[in-house]
Amino acid sequence: MFSYTLDNKRYHTLNYEYKKKYHTKVAKISLNANLGCPNIKNNKGCIYCLERSGSFGGDPKKSLLKQFYEIKEVIDKKWAPCKYIAYFQAGTNTFAPVEYLKKMYEPFLEIEDVVGIDIATRSDAISDKVLDYLSELNKKTDLTIELGLQSSKDKTLNFINRGHDVKNFKDMVYKLNERNIKVVVHIINSLPYETEEDMLNTVKLLNTLPIWGVKFHMLAILRGTFLEEIYKSGKFKLLSKEEYIDIVIKQLELLRPEIVIHRITSDFSKKDLIAPDFLLMKTNLINDIDKEMKKRNTYQGIYS
Repeated sequence: MFSYTLDNKRYHTLNYEYKKKYHTKVAKISLNANLGCPNIKNNKGCIYCLERSGSFGGDPKKSLLKQFYEIKEVIDKKWAPCKYIAYFQAGTNTFAPVEYLKKMYEPFLEIEDVVGIDIATRSDAISDKVLDYLSELNKKTDLTIELGLQSSKDKTLNFINRGHDVKNFKDMVYKLNERNIKVVVHIINSLPYETEEDMLNTVKLLNTLPIWGVKFHMLAILRGTFLEEIYKSGKFKLLSKEEYIDIVIKQLELLRPEIVIHRITSDFSKKDLIAPDFLLMKTNLINDIDKEMKKRNTYQGIYS
C-alpha cells in the first residue's frame, strides 16, 4: 500500500494528512467573502473564469459566520464528530486592506473545533503588509494559502489572460515559505494548445518548489466566458476522459510523494458547464483514476 493513504488511493491524500494530524475527520467549509478579483477588475479576468467563481461556497449575501454555521449544520449530520477548516474559497481573498482581512479571518480563531484557515488567492495579490499579517496569523492557526499557477508556460499564462507570469508565482511561493506558510497550488490540464509535455513540465516545476499540496483541474468550458467563444470556434480540443486520466496519472508519478493531493478533479454546476460532460460525474472520474493506477500498479512519486 502507498504510504500516505488510509484507503485504496495510490496518491498522498488530504484525508490521510488531516487524520494523521488531528486524529479525526476534518471538513472544509467553503466561504464567500465577496471580495472579487483584481484580474477581473483590471484585466477582464482569466478567459475560463466566471466572475461567480467559487459558487460552491456560501451565500455572499449572508455574513461569513452565518455561512459557516449553516454549512456546518449540514456537515455535522454527516460526519460529526468533526473538526473544521474555514475555507475562503470564492474570489481573491487577500484583495483587501489588512484591517478588513483581520475582520474576515479572526472570528474563526475563536470557534471551537475550527483548526485552520485556508485562503484562496493569487500570487500577484499579496502585498508585503498582507504577508506580514499572514505570518502572524500562521502562528495562531493551521494556515494554508492556495495559489493558482495553472501552467508553467508563460505563453499559456499570457493566452489565458492570467495576469501574472511564472516568476511572479515562484517569487510568492518562496516568500510564503520563508514565513513557514503552507502553499497549495492549482494547475489546469488541457489548456488551449498545451501538449502532454507542457502539462508534465508544470508538475516538474512544482517538484522544484517548497509547496505543501496540489489541486488538479481539468479545463472546463463554462457558459458566458471568453473561452466559450474560442472553444465553439473549433480552434482547440479538450482532453477526453481517458486522456485526462492518463495525464493525471503521469503527473502523479512524477510528483514528489510528500506533496499532498488536495483535489484531483473539480465540481461544476450542470447549468454552467458546456464541456466536457465527464466532469459532472466526479465520483466516477475519481474511481476510474484509482482503478487505472491499480491496473498499472503505479503510485505517486514512482518516477520523481
